[in-house]
Formats: sequence, structure tokens, C-alpha cells
Amino acid sequence: MRRTMQTDWFGPLAITILAMAIISFFNPAFLSPLNIQVLLLAITVNMLIAFSQMIIIAIGQMNLAVGAIGGLAAISFAGMMQVWGLSPPVAAVLAALIGLGAGIINGCFIAGTGISAFVITLATLSVFKGINLGITRAQPFYGVPQSVKDFGNTTFLGPLPWFVLPAALVFGLVWYMLNRLPLGRFILAVGGNAHAAELSGISVPRTVISAHAISGLLAALAGIALVARLQIGQPTIGDDWLILSFAAPVIGGAVLAGGHVSTVATLLGVVIVAIITQALVLFHIDPLLVQVVLGGLILWAVGMNRWREVRVSRSLKRI
Repeated sequence: MRRTMQTDWFGPLAITILAMAIISFFNPAFLSPLNIQVLLLAITVNMLIAFSQMIIIAIGQMNLAVGAIGGLAAISFAGMMQVWGLSPPVAAVLAALIGLGAGIINGCFIAGTGISAFVITLATLSVFKGINLGITRAQPFYGVPQSVKDFGNTTFLGPLPWFVLPAALVFGLVWYMLNRLPLGRFILAVGGNAHAAELSGISVPRTVISAHAISGLLAALAGIALVARLQIGQPTIGDDWLILSFAAPVIGGAVLAGGHVSTVATLLGVVIVAIITQALVLFHIDPLLVQVVLGGLILWAVGMNRWREVRVSRSLKRI
């Protein structure tokens, strides 16, 4: 039990259960089928956004262009179906490849120049957003096929949306990569100590490029999912992703310096954010307070992580 309580996911899980119990006590509508469906839709999309940043945090960097990449993939997906008449599967694959390519560009610039990921992704954020606005002229794409709309807003087995299936697949693949595949171990090793990883034979530039490529792909999948959910190719998709992309991994115990992340705890961080957002709606509180709450959660999570590090270092000194 003591080991379980020390895991990254135990704290977020306890907060999730407690928050659900308190909110449902004061407002039973929280556990209604419709509200559960809304929660699951938010969780599935936000999980992709959080994972796209989590991969970059794992190597000790940050990706400010997550939202811009997702937005570019989203309008590309909708635009290819409306303008070129491509089928949804083909358009989705091409849009995902755009996100993958954008991530590779970020990784190549960072690995090749040695410039901070903060600076590179800040620059590419502007570039990708500019391409987005240049393609759309700031006007949405409305020609989303009905099949895509149905996939994004219909359910099976009661309140379970179809989005749950691909989201569960992505969760499993990301968990397997980080915990079982060499690439995942390389990513965590580079984040923990890039110099030591290089001395052990790991190619740091290749690992950095791979991490950014995966991040771009996940951001693109989130953009595609939002087009299906919103039923429109909105050029503003991705504009508000940045805080969320950091909030969930940090709440899940991710170390911003790199080397330690948790897929399960990050998912629970996404659940906590979704619960808080939905609670504000149910209790008729200004939704704009979500940003304030997210900022407070990030500060709290970072403070808790730092407190845990201090405790561990003190215990080691005593030994």
C-alpha cells in the first residue's frame, strides 16, 4: 500500500475520485449519461494534446507549437475534404502526415542547431499559424462529411463516444513505447541526462527528432478529432492548447527537467482538468475561470514535485 501511495498516479486518482464524489453530491446531474458523454469527449481529445507535450517534457524540452501544429492539421483535414473532395480516411492520413512533418522540422532545427526548443518552437508556432491563416483566410471550412460528424458526436454502449476507441489505442501505444520499446527508454534517458545517454551509445539528435515527430503526430490527431467533434474546420483550433498541454503532465508528476513522465498519471491529469471544467459549467461559474484554475493547478503540481524532490534528497543525505 505504501508503494502504491508513492506512485505518480495515486495522488491524481485520489483527487479524481474525491472531486467526482463531491460534485455529484451537490449536483447529481454530474453523473448523468449526457454529462458523462461530454466528459469522455473532452478527455479523449485533451489526452492527445497532453501526450503531445508529455513526450517533449520527457526529453527535458517544451513544444510551444503544439497548438499551431494541431490547428494546421485540423484545417488541412477539413480543407482537403471540402476543396479536393478527398475521402475522410485519406484526408486524415495526409493531415496526420502534415503533423508528423511539422514535428520532424522542429526536431531537425533543434537537434541540428543546438538552439533552445523554446526559441525554435516559438518561431515555428508563428510560421505554422501563419500558414493556417494563409490557407483559410481566417474563414472556417464547413464541408465536413456527415460520416465524420457522426463519428465525432455519436455513441455506442450508452454514453461511450466512438472517440474512446482510437483514444484507448493511442494511450496503449504511447504507454508501450515509453515502457517497453528502446525508443521510449532512449527518450527518458536523454531527458534524464543527455550527456550520459550519449556516452552510453544513444544518438541524442535522433532521439530529439523522434520525440518531436511523435509530438507533432499526436497534435495532428487531436486537431483531426476536434474537427469531427466541432463539425467544422475552424482556424482557431489549437489556440488555447498550450496551458492544457502543460497542466495535465505536470499534474501527473512529470519532471519539467526531463527523464520522468507517466502516461497513466497524465491521463488522470486530463480527467481532473475535464472534471473541473465541467463542474464550472454545472454550477454556472464563469468558464473563463478555467484558465485561472489551470494556472493554479500547475503551480500546485510543480510545488508538490519540488517538495517531494527535497524530501528525497534529505532522506538520502541522512543515509
